[in-house]
Amino acid sequence: MRLSIGGRNEDKIQQLADCIDRSQAIVAITGAGISIAGGGVTYSQLSHIVHPGDLQSESFLQAYVNAMHHYKPTLSHYALRDLEAAGKLIGIITTNEDCMHTIAGSKNVAEIQGGFQINRCSKCGRHYDGYEIWNQSSLPKCEFCGGSILPWELYSHISLWDDGVQKARKWIAKADLLLIIGTNGYYGSAYWNYRRKDAVIVQINPGHTGFDSAADLNIREPCDYVFQKLKERRSRNG
Repeated sequence: MRLSIGGRNEDKIQQLADCIDRSQAIVAITGAGISIAGGGVTYSQLSHIVHPGDLQSESFLQAYVNAMHHYKPTLSHYALRDLEAAGKLIGIITTNEDCMHTIAGSKNVAEIQGGFQINRCSKCGRHYDGYEIWNQSSLPKCEFCGGSILPWELYSHISLWDDGVQKARKWIAKADLLLIIGTNGYYGSAYWNYRRKDAVIVQINPGHTGFDSAADLNIREPCDYVFQKLKERRSRNG
C-alpha cells in the first residue's frame, strides 16, 4: 500500500491517524530518537564519550545509571503504552537499553540488545532480572557473594539478546502496521525479513534513514510532536 507521500506534515499525520484506526495489529520499532526527545542519554551515546578502557568499569556504569535517573519516559513512550492498552499495539521492538518503554507501562517489549532488565552477578553468575534493581543511589551488589551486578551489555559481549529477537520476529510477522520511530534500523536484519509483505510502514523521524524507501509514509517531525498532534485530534473527535 502506498499512501499519499507528498503534502504537508499535518496531512501526513491525518493519514497516520487513519492507519491506526484501521489497523488490528501494530508493531512499533523504536530507537534512540524516542528517548532523546525527553532529554535522555543512550548507552551507545555515553560509550562514545568515555575512554574505551572504561567501558567495563563501575564508573562508566554509574555514569549511565545516573543519566537514566535524570529523565523520564516521553510523551511518545506513553502514547505507545496507550495504543497497547487499547488493543491496537501488539509489541514494541527496540534497540534502546534504558527500559523506558517498560517504565512507561508497556508490557510487550522486545529489547533486542538486552538492557538493564537483564542482569547478573559478575562473580557468581546469579541472575537479577528487572530494572528496579538500579533504582538506588549505589550500584547493586549480589546479595549472596557481594559481586558487582552487571547489565546484559557489559556481561554478555554479545550484540543481540535472542529472547528479544524471537519476540520481534513473532510480532512483526503478525503486524498490519509498522511504526518506525526515531531509529536508523540497527540490527533490523535480525527481524525485518519476517514482516508481513502487505504491512503498511510509517516512519516518524526528522532525518533521513535507511527506512525511507521502504516506508509508505515518512513524517519528518520529532515523534513527540506527532503523537501530541494525534492526541489533539482524538480529543477534538471525542
